[in-house]
Amino acid sequence: MTTTYASYQLITRDLTGSLERVAKAPDVSRETEYYLSKIGDVKSIDDFMADTRLYNYALKAHGLEDMAYAKAFVRKVLTEGIADKESFANRLADSRYSELVKSLNFAEQGAAATAFTRAQQGVVDKYMRQTLEEQAGADNTGVRLALYFERTAPNITSAMDILADDALSQVVRTALGLPDEFAASDVDKQAATIGRMIDVKDFQDPEKTGLFLERFTAMWELQHPSENYDPLAVFGSSSGYGISPDLLISINSLKLGGS
Repeated sequence: MTTTYASYQLITRDLTGSLERVAKAPDVSRETEYYLSKIGDVKSIDDFMADTRLYNYALKAHGLEDMAYAKAFVRKVLTEGIADKESFANRLADSRYSELVKSLNFAEQGAAATAFTRAQQGVVDKYMRQTLEEQAGADNTGVRLALYFERTAPNITSAMDILADDALSQVVRTALGLPDEFAASDVDKQAATIGRMIDVKDFQDPEKTGLFLERFTAMWELQHPSENYDPLAVFGSSSGYGISPDLLISINSLKLGGS
C-alpha cells in the first residue's frame, strides 16, 4: 500500500498536472464550462442564488458544498459582505465564508461583482483544488488533510486560527502526538500548548510547512488505520466547523437583517 506521504508527494510534485487531470474529467469539465459561460451574466445575489448550478459550483469551490441547503445563511453572508468588521461573515470563525465574499463581492461591487477574474477563473481554480483534495481523500483522508493544510497554511497567524478549523486542528494534533482528549480541554489552554510546541510563523515558509507535513503523514500512518477512521469527520457536516447542526438549521430560517 502506498504511504500517506508518498501519495501526498505524488500529487504535489506535479500539482499543475494533477489539477489538469481533475479539470479534464467529464463531469468537472461540464460544470466548469457552464459556470464560465453563465457567471458573467449574473448581476445580483438573487441572480446567483436562482441558478442552482452556479450556486453549487461556487460553494463547492470554497469548501462549502455541505452548506448549499442553508440559503438564508449564505444570502446573509453575501449581503452583508466583509467591509464592516461586524458583518456576519467576519463574525464567523470559519474563514471560508469571507473567502466566498471576496470571490463574489456583491456587497461592494454590486452588478459588476462577477466581471472580475476572482469571480470567474479564480472560482474555477478553487473548484479544481477542492475537487483534487476530495478525490485524494476518497483513497486516503490523511492525504486530503495534508493538501488542505498546505493550501491553508499561509493564512495561519495564530494558534486560534488552527483551533477554529477542525481539519487544521486534526493535522496539528496528529503531528504533535496530542491525544484526542486534548480537543476537549479549555481552548485557551489548547492555544497555549500549541504555541509552546510550534511557531505558527513557520507556516509562512513552504519548506518548513513541508517538513511539518512529512511529520504529520508519518504520525497519521501510525495513529489512524484507514479501516477504523471516519473519512468525513473533519470535512463534512459532522464537524460543522464550530457551528452545531441545530444552530445551522436555526440560521437557515432567519430573515435578512435579523440577529
